Amino acid sequence: MRKLKFKKVLVGMILLVLISASVMGCGSSKETIKVGSKDFTEQLILGQITVLALEDAGYKVEDKTNVAGSDKVRSALINKDLDVYWEYTGTAWLMHLQNDEAITNSQVAYDSVKEADAKNDLIWLDYAPFNNTYTIMMRRADSEALNIKSISDLAAYVNANPGEISFGADHEFTARPDGLPALEEEYGFKYEGDALKIMDIGIVYKALKEDEVKSGMGFSTDGRIAAFDFVNLVDDKDFFPVYNPAPVLRKETLDENPELADILNKIAAKLDNDAMIEMNYQVDIEEMEPKTVAENWLKEQGLIK
Repeated sequence: MRKLKFKKVLVGMILLVLISASVMGCGSSKETIKVGSKDFTEQLILGQITVLALEDAGYKVEDKTNVAGSDKVRSALINKDLDVYWEYTGTAWLMHLQNDEAITNSQVAYDSVKEADAKNDLIWLDYAPFNNTYTIMMRRADSEALNIKSISDLAAYVNANPGEISFGADHEFTARPDGLPALEEEYGFKYEGDALKIMDIGIVYKALKEDEVKSGMGFSTDGRIAAFDFVNLVDDKDFFPVYNPAPVLRKETLDENPELADILNKIAAKLDNDAMIEMNYQVDIEEMEPKTVAENWLKEQGLIK
């Protein structure tokens, strides 16, 4: 009788172990998600925010952030080398989808790229409130001394004084459809010869700060603009489109992992201009690591444990 009871207990324990193993197996069955980003500060932060949030949700994550060039990141997503990254609506509309007309309304831009990319089996989750549009910067002292407040003022000065105002830009800005060539055409001026200085985007801010160039392209949510006492010249012809970021992933990835939408949409909703400027500032000025900044922000917002 004791042996029979012992056998029943033993069988029960074995079943319990098997059930527990099965449950644990289900809990760890989530596939690895490959997270990408471009190679500038804001994108590195967004990439780390995504990595940490997905890890907190139980995913295995492969960190493939810090890819140079919008075209390369997009290609990596399409070719399945990446599963998700944050793209900007203006970049997708003009560069990837190759439309000619800029869109200056955030909702219209988002709806347009979302609909167009659905045909490519790419899904745009909710977009963040912040708009990281391009900006043309000058040091405040130079802007005031030369009375250049807008891009039209800059164009007029360049035309009247060829070669006096140098301009720093990264290679992508000199080639993309919403970049320098189209800007010069819209405003009717051109940086001639040595006046155009091509450099990495991070170097543009340093070069402008140290008076190595007189003007430069930048991103409106960059913390260095205020820290270095730059001014953003008024885009008085509304040339630059809106650039709200959103997580983009392949349809098959979302179909297999539908909970990704809830995780990333909650993050997007909290990313406003102030939050992004502050995080960019912490990396570029306070020299904190993007991962540390991302983790602190996620915890402050109650998005990870």
